[in-house]
Amino acid sequence: GAEVLFSVDCAKLEEYFLPGKRQFDCIYFNFPHCGRKAGVVKNRELLAGFFRSCAAVLAEEGEVHVALCNGQGGTPADRPRREWHNSWQIVALAAAAGFILSSVHPFKAETIPGYKCTGYRSQDKSFRVEGALNHVFTRSTPPLCFTPVSCQMQLGNQKVSFQVPQVLVDKINRGFLDPDSNHPVRTIREKLSAGLSQAFPLQNISSCLPLLHQGHPPGVGHSSVFWVTLSPEEAPGAEEASQGVADAVLFSRGGFWQHTDENVHKGCPIPEQFYLRPSLLPPALAIIHEGAFPPGTLHVLSGPVFRKCRITPRSIPVFHEMLLVLAVSRGTESSCIQVLVENIKTTVNSLHQAVSGIKPSMNLREAASLETELSDFAAFECQLGEIQHFLCLGTGTDPSGCCVGVIRTAPHGLDSTELVLVSASLNLDLLAMLLCGISDWRMLWTSDRRFLRQFPEGELRLFESFSLYPPSYVHDVSFWVPDGEEFDEVAFHTLAREVSGEMVVSIQLRDSFQQPGTGRRSLCYRVTFQSCDRALGCGEAAEMQLRLREEIRQHLGVTLR
Repeated sequence: GAEVLFSVDCAKLEEYFLPGKRQFDCIYFNFPHCGRKAGVVKNRELLAGFFRSCAAVLAEEGEVHVALCNGQGGTPADRPRREWHNSWQIVALAAAAGFILSSVHPFKAETIPGYKCTGYRSQDKSFRVEGALNHVFTRSTPPLCFTPVSCQMQLGNQKVSFQVPQVLVDKINRGFLDPDSNHPVRTIREKLSAGLSQAFPLQNISSCLPLLHQGHPPGVGHSSVFWVTLSPEEAPGAEEASQGVADAVLFSRGGFWQHTDENVHKGCPIPEQFYLRPSLLPPALAIIHEGAFPPGTLHVLSGPVFRKCRITPRSIPVFHEMLLVLAVSRGTESSCIQVLVENIKTTVNSLHQAVSGIKPSMNLREAASLETELSDFAAFECQLGEIQHFLCLGTGTDPSGCCVGVIRTAPHGLDSTELVLVSASLNLDLLAMLLCGISDWRMLWTSDRRFLRQFPEGELRLFESFSLYPPSYVHDVSFWVPDGEEFDEVAFHTLAREVSGEMVVSIQLRDSFQQPGTGRRSLCYRVTFQSCDRALGCGEAAEMQLRLREEIRQHLGVTLR
């Protein structure tokens, strides 16, 4: 009952099948070869044409199976593994056609009835298939859309809009914490809340948190936050802003700016700049100053926060923060912290053991013990105010622990001298990565549906990547820094994020040179492009590098070399 076609050109599959018969669920190509003594270059060209052709005839969720002899593919699954330049580079060739490697397993000829390997050097001779591998490719999600996005919101009694920073376009309003979400960050938040409710009365106040803040965040560097500009025709003037800033948290350079009639009548200047919230702590302080904060109740705030940071596997420009705030009697703060931390540790340890079967180590470390090894998350938290303890979670692959939270006490945070404010800030994204074995934070924000399918109905599981051995492309960029200016590395990394759509996985300083006589300084950086969830071809990475060079020339004032 099968239809058999002969003499089919593997690089022109669409020419042999009518449009109605092109949606194949599986396409198999066992041991492709140009014939005779063709070298790796010719066989790469054959594979490249084959993958381009498959894109036209494969069903949306179909698979392409390619069997190669041991060592030909060039992936870490090969034993032994060939040098990259001497392999067929199958993953990179597939990526150029929009495919990702989703599985690789041994090719077992004996399991295929009637199969016989033949064709050695175009002859009726068999060839060795010991150690051969079957590579299974699937379609990647399409490239990200870089269309500018505007966000509208209510600021007091007025509607305003602003353009979302390019690097956050695919991350704004994703709804990971919504009631109908089964994203791991929501599951972890719900589990933590359930555990904490056993020890404290809980009140959730996340629904009234402002997205925009106004002025300048105290203690935080200007280059560490995402600044936005309201649309000119809708930007409130000083008088309008003073009448309707209920949904904005106001700051002056000296600290918290309280919007009161007294301040307005005194002529206190109202800040004009707006930025996306980098923390939930300032909104919590605002609620406290409004008096809506009864003692003895653990108040829970959660939502996304936005911070500019360098590119590393665990440096996240937007993540979900869970802030726990509790007012306690003076002198009891230490015991309250102990109860709070023990409750968090019990819940996290239980989740980790249920997911991986291994008991993790969650420990409380004094602030002084981490001064020389602060992560970007911990370093930013230090800018927001003094920290008493760091919460660190250790796993099998990282027993020393990664900082996932901080504990603070604020003796002057309340009007009452009899009360002390205790707060705990938790990074839900880092917790999800460590608990579910996710090595790259970008996977939490993927639009590929295969990610959330692994967490049905909010169940936490060990994550299995659907994109194996993604190809990486290394480019160097060298430039002269403007005289007398300090080079802003965070701005450089942020531009790389924007240009590549988070396809840059590493930026390393390779060389710093000062020209004798003139004193001009030159920097050379190595930029590595690699995606964790979708296809990235060599040509696409090269185009990103060219755009990055132009962007840093325009925005950072450097002179390219």
